[in-house]
Amino acid sequence: MKIIDLLNGVESLRMVMPEFQREYVWPIEDAKQLIISLFKDYPTGCLLFWSTDNPPEIKNSAIEVERYGLTDVILDGQQRLTTLYLLIKGKIPPYYTPEDILNDPRHLYFNVVSAEFQFYSRKKMESNPAWHQVISCFDVEKVNAVDIASSLVEMEPINDFKTSITVINNNLTRLRSIYNKDYPILTVPKTASIDEAIEVFDRVNSQGTKLTDAELVLTHVTGRWPQARRILKTKIAQFQKIGFDFDLDFLTRCIVVSLTGSALYSKNSKLKYENFIKEDYINAWSKVSKALDYLIPILQQDALVSSSRDINTNNVLVPLVAYLVYNDIKFKGNEKYKFLHWMFLASIWARYSGQTDQRLEKDVNSIINEANPIKALIDEIQDMRGRLEVKPDDLEGRGASHPLYRMLYIITKNKRAIDWSNGGPIAGTIGDYYSIHSHHIFPQAFLYKELFDSNNHLHKKIVNEIANRAFITRDANYSISDKAPTEYLAEVDSSYPGALKKQFIPMNKELWKSENYEKFLENRRQLIADEINKFLTDLENKDEKNEEIISEINWKELIDKGETTFVEFKSSLRYCLREKKPMKYIEHSIAKTINAFLNSEGGRLFIGADDEGNILGLDYDFGTLGKDNGKDSFFLKFDNIIRDYLGKENLTDVKGSFINIDDKDIFVVEVNRSSEPVFMKFENKDEFYVRASASSQPYSMQEALDYINRHWP
Repeated sequence: MKIIDLLNGVESLRMVMPEFQREYVWPIEDAKQLIISLFKDYPTGCLLFWSTDNPPEIKNSAIEVERYGLTDVILDGQQRLTTLYLLIKGKIPPYYTPEDILNDPRHLYFNVVSAEFQFYSRKKMESNPAWHQVISCFDVEKVNAVDIASSLVEMEPINDFKTSITVINNNLTRLRSIYNKDYPILTVPKTASIDEAIEVFDRVNSQGTKLTDAELVLTHVTGRWPQARRILKTKIAQFQKIGFDFDLDFLTRCIVVSLTGSALYSKNSKLKYENFIKEDYINAWSKVSKALDYLIPILQQDALVSSSRDINTNNVLVPLVAYLVYNDIKFKGNEKYKFLHWMFLASIWARYSGQTDQRLEKDVNSIINEANPIKALIDEIQDMRGRLEVKPDDLEGRGASHPLYRMLYIITKNKRAIDWSNGGPIAGTIGDYYSIHSHHIFPQAFLYKELFDSNNHLHKKIVNEIANRAFITRDANYSISDKAPTEYLAEVDSSYPGALKKQFIPMNKELWKSENYEKFLENRRQLIADEINKFLTDLENKDEKNEEIISEINWKELIDKGETTFVEFKSSLRYCLREKKPMKYIEHSIAKTINAFLNSEGGRLFIGADDEGNILGLDYDFGTLGKDNGKDSFFLKFDNIIRDYLGKENLTDVKGSFINIDDKDIFVVEVNRSSEPVFMKFENKDEFYVRASASSQPYSMQEALDYINRHWP
């Protein structure tokens, strides 16, 4: 189909955009490259339509309600089609509003002489008649070769009029020929249902990098609940007004957690869209929305997190939302302080800076399934970092991008610090003049003049270190400018006694001298580290009169939830129910599951329950294990399996115990994440397993090496 026919189809509402599609998000550079590719006759892919007489809900209600016959629903290629509509028609397509166009490319210009494409630059284009807006170039009455050639000759008499007309005409004709280029179209037949059309959309987009996993999930959600995207965006706008910048990916992950108890998108064994109806998605979102409405005031009032800028990633809120969703949208007793304590630890130690999905999945699993979820969450950080307390050395060489910089702002607010020029509080300021600035205590200009080289990378790190930062208003920052600390710090101390201490400034005036700058940093690092640790300890122990009630794990309830990334069921330790005798492959299956847990984020293996979670007990195994036919022999056999397949050195990360459910013995194996990769031996060969989507996946040696480099960096 010719491009002009496609654009006319959009204009006439014969081609429409389904509500489940995301907005126009292409960067303007991508729009420019599309036009260049078409101008040069390069291939630009194809479009995918679904021809149907029963279209789903359409964006902006841009559809003929009384239309008879088939409507073409745009499934793939909407970014390209929207770009062409903007640059050729010169207006926003009917399925979008101006607010939906995040990056408008209509200021793209074309040089009719050199055939260059560039975005508007006043300096370069204002007085040069060769540059014209691409939109205008498609209008033959607005841009014609004769007028342009005349202007060029008038400006530069050496230009040849005839040659100029020929070059300009050729370039304009070539650009305008884009109108009549054929664009390949693929079509999903009208017999397809909405679910089948979304499945095609999913497959097409999952093979490239166009959509994130979260966007693909949201596509399925909006297929059942068409208003979802608009409702989520409305809520995002509400959050932004109070300083919290949440995006669709974050909210979609929270919905997935609420819906399935898992933080994963693509490898979530319970995220089967055919099992959910519109009401399921609405109910999941309702819980998430209520949880965030409940949580944000707690962040602002109890954690001094004024906005999302005070935390290094919104991911640290996912486990908190998970807890609230599964606990009636409330913290009990002093739980909120303990969860906030964990949140700050997760931020400081960058819990989600790598392996984000796996760590979120582990933490959400702990939230839902552990008797003491807070302890489990903190133990994960302890295991990952080796310690929880902040040391002065952690601040050395760190700049404003480090999580500890945000913690400095939190503890500064906690000390009720005041501004150094007006004595007002630094928390909750309003207006430009009183906006908070990150002030260099030893001003940059002063340090580069006195001690350091601004072109030296190491010197820059020393100058911009966290320990050289304080928080004051813009007005105060400008008034200090590049004054020496010995001069202005003394004035602040005199005008506002105690103001410097509230920002952890060493009060030994000898340290304010330029020659003692590095000694100043050393002292202030210690003061900041001590205050962070005190703040966290106070938070952890706050309101201790409310005793924390720790219940025992409800094993039956946990089994009833089914197999997950962290839970696996095995009918027996070694007895084959089909062959009615012990079989080696059963032992191997036990060992590979434990190996997968060790190499992933840990988990629990229940022996004595079938794949559906039905309780079988261990009588069959007991009957194969010697004279006493009991638990001692079972334990011994289990230990031998670990030693034979995985090595005795891994026994410390594997703990087994008997539990009783419905008067039947079950053996539960609790496996920790290993601190190093674990290979298992089977028939004189090395094997390596990793947990994924509620199963233990075998990895080849090359896959194992790649995984090891990512998992144990």
